[in-house]
Amino acid sequence: MTTRPLTTIGFDADDTLWQNEQYYRLTEAHFTRLLADFAEGPKISERLLEAEKRNLRHYGFGIKGFTLSMIETAIEITEGKVPSGVIAKILDIGRELLSHPVETMPHVRDTLEGLAGKYLLVMITKGDLFDQERKLAQSGLGDFFDAVEIVSDKTAVTYRRIFAKVGDGPERAMMVGNSLKSDIVPAIAAGSYGVFVPHELTWVLEHVDEPKEAPRFRKIGHLGELRELIDRLG
Repeated sequence: MTTRPLTTIGFDADDTLWQNEQYYRLTEAHFTRLLADFAEGPKISERLLEAEKRNLRHYGFGIKGFTLSMIETAIEITEGKVPSGVIAKILDIGRELLSHPVETMPHVRDTLEGLAGKYLLVMITKGDLFDQERKLAQSGLGDFFDAVEIVSDKTAVTYRRIFAKVGDGPERAMMVGNSLKSDIVPAIAAGSYGVFVPHELTWVLEHVDEPKEAPRFRKIGHLGELRELIDRLG
């Protein structure tokens, strides 16, 4: 593939621009305590993950689907005997997830400030529309982006479409994120650079092997290293 000048940079949002998974982990821990009379914590978590896997194709990614999966798991674990008060508390902790504070990741603002105006910047994220719009607004990062794309899933087709619409096509684009499965592998398949920024709490369903042999795969320790990487590519 001929290397062309980079013009467009896509950024994942959750656990790339701001913290996210830590709030799900806290909510899951609360959920397992609610069902402690019916099963051990690891068993509850295992059943919850199974429900999330089943429900992705029905509810998609985000807090609403997670809340429904918790309710479904509670019904299964208790064999239909879950008290109504527990269901009410599950709904409460799901709503709390929709109002958690937005904590930006280290180096995010400086990195975006250094790239804005030099490249087309686009935020590409999965999740609930209202929740992602809320987090973007509260983060104070919205003005850095030339476009925001909230999508149901991230595939090579997704990246080709977005980078053709926002920039000059995937070959002149880069995707930056913490999920190998959603951010990196499909972006590289579309013809873009994929820059992996690991996060210690990345959701298990987003784990795949690093595409180390792919010519356009890169890995950095944190977003503060991104501009130097881009300079080297240039």
